[in-house]
Amino acid sequence: MTFGQRLRALLSAVRPRQWVKNGLVVVAPAAAGVLSQRSVAIHTLVAFAAFTALASSIYLFNDVRDVEADRLHPKKKFRAIASGAVSPRVAITLGIALLAASFLVPVLFLHQITGLVVVLAIYAGIQLFYVLGGKELPVLELAMVASGFLLRSIAGAEASHLYVSSWFLVVISFGALFLVVGKRFAEVKLLDSGARAHRKVLGDYSEHFLRSALTLAAGVTVTAYCLWAFDSSITGLSSVHHEAAAIRLTVIPVVLAILHILRLLENGEGGAPEDLVLNDRIFQALGFAWAICFAIGIYG
Repeated sequence: MTFGQRLRALLSAVRPRQWVKNGLVVVAPAAAGVLSQRSVAIHTLVAFAAFTALASSIYLFNDVRDVEADRLHPKKKFRAIASGAVSPRVAITLGIALLAASFLVPVLFLHQITGLVVVLAIYAGIQLFYVLGGKELPVLELAMVASGFLLRSIAGAEASHLYVSSWFLVVISFGALFLVVGKRFAEVKLLDSGARAHRKVLGDYSEHFLRSALTLAAGVTVTAYCLWAFDSSITGLSSVHHEAAAIRLTVIPVVLAILHILRLLENGEGGAPEDLVLNDRIFQALGFAWAICFAIGIYG
């Protein structure tokens, strides 16, 4: 294997497509209307870099531990470690280096030893427990994966010392749970009778249970988002302002996006959030419509 091939294999092993999830660090400062401030933008960028390094290290540790199971999966068998392109020893070494770098980044650039660093430590603790066995605990493993989305969002707020509202936490938490349950639903449909062989916990979920969980998570997400969007005491916008109308209009793309994902899941697709963001044209269009209305409402 040439140097270029090894470098590409290492890059694949840290799952660059997953880095789109780290974009959640932007949500809190964007919602607060302060992302345009230079200091906040820099702090948010640092939080993104720290989470990129940390999440990539967890992916490496996870793939080393799951290497045999991944070789039984129709798609995961092509991952760098499962395919043999990257050895477990190299993966672990790189994982440790990235883990250390993730905590050094905020200390060196933001001089923070609390706040963002604490969030990173909580994320690392939960995800390492997940890798070492927590993934086999039904329902709890869903919460552990969903917590990664929530902590990314909180990290964006902590990096710039921003207030995080209760509604923000509810929407992100249940929105994340919706995506995680959707991923499990897609896996169960794809693997069918081989689901338990790939991952024991998948055998503990029936399609009926996962559909019910999707309905619950989607319902809470939409309800909480509507309460935030329509309550002027929360958004701080008077109902007579066009900004308030723009914020309320964001409910439409949010609901349509959830319905779109539910339709995809029923067809055995839509289980990977990063694929939705990077490849799904309908989801991208809805995301763009939401972003325009949101930007008008917050910055208009």
